[in-house]
Amino acid sequence: MKNNALSVGYQAPAVQRAFQLLKLVAESPAEQSLSDLARNLGWSKSTTHGLIQSLLSVGALEQGPLGKKIVLGPAIVELAFQSWNYFQVGDKARPILETLRDEIGETVFLGVLGRSRGIIVATAESRKSLKISAPSGTSISLLAGALGKVYLASLSQDQAVRFIQERELPRYTEKTITDKNDYVAEINQVRQNGYAVDDEEYLPGVRAIAISVGNRRGLPLALWVVGFAGTMEKAVLPNFILHIQKAAQNLQKIMDLKGD
Repeated sequence: MKNNALSVGYQAPAVQRAFQLLKLVAESPAEQSLSDLARNLGWSKSTTHGLIQSLLSVGALEQGPLGKKIVLGPAIVELAFQSWNYFQVGDKARPILETLRDEIGETVFLGVLGRSRGIIVATAESRKSLKISAPSGTSISLLAGALGKVYLASLSQDQAVRFIQERELPRYTEKTITDKNDYVAEINQVRQNGYAVDDEEYLPGVRAIAISVGNRRGLPLALWVVGFAGTMEKAVLPNFILHIQKAAQNLQKIMDLKGD
């Protein structure tokens, strides 16, 4: 008689434990240490450490900037991005992105936001010869400009403050906000306004506006517009914001998204 593991309902304990660990990290309001995870799961530190190392090696988890805290890694977001291709998220969104692009003349991006990175899922490039561009699948740090601001503004005040306090704020340009108190104040302003502006804070000579769109299958989406400061002048930003807000509303309708 053959011993068919599938026929008797065999379940791999290591896979189950890996999923439990990923689920706990995903559902935790704050980043957790090895000790936190071992205690909350009821496992030994050696077992937890072994699983964490395996998941770190494939990018399913990643360590915080001080090497002590554990968060979901880019591989999880990338898998979600790949599964969304089946649901044709990019195809659904593209007409709206292209309409917005034609209205304002700048490059438009739609992206999914994780705990440490954002990943572009759809793009409508500006028709200008000189433009900002990046292909779908490109990942961006959540501490880089407008994109990260709208993500942090979607969190609770305590979660956003904790996220900021546990990290060093990198200086990308002379205009980058690197003081943590100032950055918290900026996030509070974004939460109040409903949109974020990057005024040459990530790239010199480049401005961006970002708006949270909602959640799709548990991951938040954001819509943002990027252009050169010479054409995306401060005087036109209020008008751009109105167009972006309208596009975000249209995206929510066609994708059945829950607004933040």
